[in-house]
Order: sequence, then C-alpha cells, then structure tokens
Amino acid sequence: MSAASKVLGKPLVSSSERQQEADIDWAVVQRVQEGEVGAFDQLVIRYRERVYGVVYNMTSNREDAADLTQDAFIKAFKSINRFQGQSSFFTWLYRIAVNSALSHLRKAKLRTFFSFEKIVEDDKTTELLAQLTDKHGADRGVYVRELQEKLNEAMQKLSTKHRTVVTLFEIDDLSHEQIAEVAGCSVGTVRSRLHYAKQILQSELQSYLNA
Repeated sequence: MSAASKVLGKPLVSSSERQQEADIDWAVVQRVQEGEVGAFDQLVIRYRERVYGVVYNMTSNREDAADLTQDAFIKAFKSINRFQGQSSFFTWLYRIAVNSALSHLRKAKLRTFFSFEKIVEDDKTTELLAQLTDKHGADRGVYVRELQEKLNEAMQKLSTKHRTVVTLFEIDDLSHEQIAEVAGCSVGTVRSRLHYAKQILQSELQSYLNA
C-alpha cells in the first residue's frame, strides 16, 4: 500500500465502540438540555483536539483553526436544544465545524493543507522513503519534508469537497457513514470521492518518484 493509498485503507473503529461513544455523549447532551450547562465542558474536552485537527488540516492556519474550533463549539452549544440524537453528537459537531471551515475557505480563498503525520509510519511509506534516500543520496528527513510538499501539492488539485472527505477519513478515521452525515451526501458519494482522491494522489506521487 502506498503513502497515498493508505488514506483509503486504514482500519476503522468498530461500530460498537462508536455506539458506546454516542450513548455517553447523548447522556451528557441531555444533562445540558436539562439546564446543567457546565456538563457541556465534558464534550469540549472530549472533542476539542479532534475538531481542531480536522479544521487545521482544512485551513492550514493555526490561528484560524483555533478560532473556527471555538466557533464550532459556540454554535453547538447555542443549538444544543435542537439536537435530538438522530445522529451521534460527534458527527453533528463535526458537521458544524466542517461547514464553518468550508465557509471560511470560500470567503478567504485559502489553500488546504494535508498532514503527512498520519502516514509516515506506514511500512510501505518507510520503504518509499528508503528508496528516495538510496536514489538521491540524502537523509530520510529531507525526503519526508519533500514528500510532504508533494502530497500537499497533490491535495490542491482536488476540489474542496474531495479534500474534505479525505481529511475526515484520514485524520480521524471516520467511517463512510459518518462522513456522509458530516458532508451531507450519500455513502456512495463518499466512496466515489475517496476513490477519485486516491487515484489523483497516487498519480501525482508516482510522477514524482519517476522523475
């Protein structure tokens, strides 16, 4: 499996674990809805870093990511009484955060940054870096950075919708069903976008390796 293809091949958290997480969150949400405002802090603590990670990988700006993360939780808190548990709180919150980030990107016309951190430990990626080192006679760190840049460049050739789906799948291991809820599209569309993104990333990285 190549560095690019790994975005479509990593194992997902089991459905039972996700359901357990959703049940715990729903219990906290109900407490907030009943007037225990402070209970919302538990949800902030649980998801703050994960939301920030996704938003940062969509905006490439730490300050913007911090502001948008805070904004997502404020919006979630203000709308908490409208949340009735039809989906998990996790996907509901992510949808708020992703929509805020997409709106920000449309307004600011920012470029999306795709983190290489999640894939550098893959066995095949290690082999890839070894090949680069042998080929060019430089140390591994140089080509980690260079491959990061090439992967970022490849991500820029994807549409915002495709980058969003890849980011959600790669950064936080969301299932196809959860991504569909967050992105507001069908599971089939999610799979199609991931497949397309995989082909583009593989093609771009292969062109780099063959150069």
